[in-house]
Amino acid sequence: MKKFKVCVYAISKNEEKFVDRWVKSMNEADEIYVLDTGSTDNTLKLLKDNNVIFKQEKIDPWRFDVARNKSLEMVPSNTDICVCTDLDEVFEPGWRDKLEKLWSDNIDRIRYNYNWRLDDNNKPIVNFYIEKIHTRNNYKWTHPVHEVLTYLGKNRENRITTDEITLNHYPDETKSRSSYLPLLELSVKEDPEDDRNMHYLGREYMYNNRFNEAIDTLIRHINLKSATWKDERCASMRFIARSYKGLKRFDEARLWYEKSIIEAPHLRDPYIEYALLCYELNDYKKIYELCKKAMLIKKHEKNYINEVFSWNETIYDLLSISCFNLKYIDEALLYINKALEINPNNERLQKNKEIIEDYKKANID
Repeated sequence: MKKFKVCVYAISKNEEKFVDRWVKSMNEADEIYVLDTGSTDNTLKLLKDNNVIFKQEKIDPWRFDVARNKSLEMVPSNTDICVCTDLDEVFEPGWRDKLEKLWSDNIDRIRYNYNWRLDDNNKPIVNFYIEKIHTRNNYKWTHPVHEVLTYLGKNRENRITTDEITLNHYPDETKSRSSYLPLLELSVKEDPEDDRNMHYLGREYMYNNRFNEAIDTLIRHINLKSATWKDERCASMRFIARSYKGLKRFDEARLWYEKSIIEAPHLRDPYIEYALLCYELNDYKKIYELCKKAMLIKKHEKNYINEVFSWNETIYDLLSISCFNLKYIDEALLYINKALEINPNNERLQKNKEIIEDYKKANID
């Protein structure tokens, strides 16, 4: 097997709680490079203690793409494979050997497993592919936030996909997202035809409860000629519905959930999210209909749009509630048991089971 020079590169700021764990994972590489953008904690000392090659530079005005590009510039030009990670990420052991077995001189980039969210037992609950392993040349990071690695080569890019390499994400939930919205507004201003950033901006308005701006922006997204990916279009429609729900305009929310199902009937997400709205409106027949249809969808698509509620106990929880209210008591008991198989320590589910069992016993007696 041919040996390649493999270098990891990253950016950091106040990451002292992650440095040791991250370096331990990345040490399978030949060299590790970090651009620190202004840490005031112990990050720099820990990087030095772990023999990481680093430098510090303030990026003003702040942009993620500029910082990423400056960190990539630190990587020697004779590097064969560049691996971009963040300090809150950890590769599963043995990633270097797997990478070298997969790599060849004609490959430009690799897509690999990314567990963006894991539960308390380290089980993936949001999983998709990312592609931040690449050759040293012909790449540049673009966009102020939600930055992407853009290929600049003259020949057609050669990408391969593998499930052999997995990167796990253990985020610091206390970190602020306050910079995201203005950077996304800047990103859309710089490239108003970029469908991905338009979607992200609309989503960020929704997260910030700026529902009217979210609706306007997400409608702009689905009207862009470049917005052809049905999964993302469906997500924009769901977020429009979610924004109308936030405005208490439930008829419009229903309309957009219906549109989202038509757009991507292969996804569970629009059915379950619509069912969650119907739960708030006590529409138990519609919950039953939507969840039954969602249960027919067995394939869990690997993309960043995955919703946790589409594949956890939520579908069975909703079905048990709708069945109980529709007096389908045996089905209600079946589904509450299925929900508890997934989440056995949930006290509300346990209490619901008791209610269903008591009702059944009272009506038999």
